[in-house]
Amino acid sequence: MKKLIAMMIAGVFATSAFAATHSAAPGSTMGSESKQDAKASKDAAKADEKAAKAEAKADKEKAKADAKADKKKADAKADRAKAGAEAKADKAEAKADSAK
Repeated sequence: MKKLIAMMIAGVFATSAFAATHSAAPGSTMGSESKQDAKASKDAAKADEKAAKAEAKADKEKAKADAKADKKKADAKADRAKAGAEAKADKAEAKADSAK
């Protein structure tokens, strides 16, 4: 996005009256400014890429943590169900023993 904006600004500048009447001498500061702008754009792009990678990694870790929490909840629910079934079985067994 930044490159697109920079290109649009450069295009407007290139077609302006100032650019038509003023031309920089070869090897002047315009070349070094362009190089600096290009380097700054490249650095910004790298920073954006690193930020996107870090965000993707954080999202992946969050999803992994959510899945782990969901698994723990499911395990706990299964344990409760198992304990309930065992309690019912014990109660039924005790009732059967008392009926003898």
